[in-house]
Amino acid sequence: MEERSVHRKVRTGTVVSDKMQKTVVVSLDRMTKHKLYGKRVLHTKKFYAHDEKNECRVGDTVLIGETRPLSATKCWEVLEIIKRAPVLDAKHEEEEV
Repeated sequence: MEERSVHRKVRTGTVVSDKMQKTVVVSLDRMTKHKLYGKRVLHTKKFYAHDEKNECRVGDTVLIGETRPLSATKCWEVLEIIKRAPVLDAKHEEEEV
């Protein structure tokens, strides 16, 4: 892992889509308490992250970091893959063999 600036945000999330070239969609979940009722509520936010080598696949847990705007929607990059997801798709099996 390379040296990171202290002013850039870093988040951990799960890859939910890898259908684009060099881009993955990462989902971040957080639990908060409802203001009035106190029940825990799940909030999900999606980020588009740059994956230069197209290494990520759906289900991977990744570390993403903030970067300069790379497109209209993409301003995060994949820093590292923390945990690999099991291979479920025949397309990925052919690439690994």
